Amino acid sequence: MRRLIYILPLGLFVVLAGYFAVGLTRDPSVVPSALIDKPVPEFALPPLLNDGKGLATSDLKGQVQLVNVFASWCVPCRVEHPVLMRLAREQGVTVKAINYKDKPEDAVRWLNQGGNPYAAIGADQDGRASIDWGVYGVPETYVIDAEGRIRYKVVGPVMPDEVERTILPLIRELQG
Repeated sequence: MRRLIYILPLGLFVVLAGYFAVGLTRDPSVVPSALIDKPVPEFALPPLLNDGKGLATSDLKGQVQLVNVFASWCVPCRVEHPVLMRLAREQGVTVKAINYKDKPEDAVRWLNQGGNPYAAIGADQDGRASIDWGVYGVPETYVIDAEGRIRYKVVGPVMPDEVERTILPLIRELQG
């Protein structure tokens, strides 16, 4: 019994060291999602802009595309915005958006200042649709296949290295 008292702290240390060793080797921007390979949630959001194009589940079928969840008050969204602009303009990637808990006038002003990479923007003012998407916070970006299934999720800003390493190859693979 006395040996157990001496061995127990060592055993606990080994278990914790193993847990942290595995956890520290993972990429913190990769968050497993229960929605990967599942259809996008059912939703229908009104348009942010006066162009009449909101965003709904039915808009996310028929082509490979990205859905970006953003807000004008989100600092990391400003970091990724040029990357999304390049993806839309130079790579021809269709990028649609969910504007998360934002004042419409602030979001429109922000897009007028930085440019608009989005083919359609749905205004999610109460955040309900974003919750259904499993959004932890903004920005988050999803790769959607032509059947309307979520194939990849980026938590945090989309950065150029991730675009080259993962997102563009996945889009090309899904486009066949």
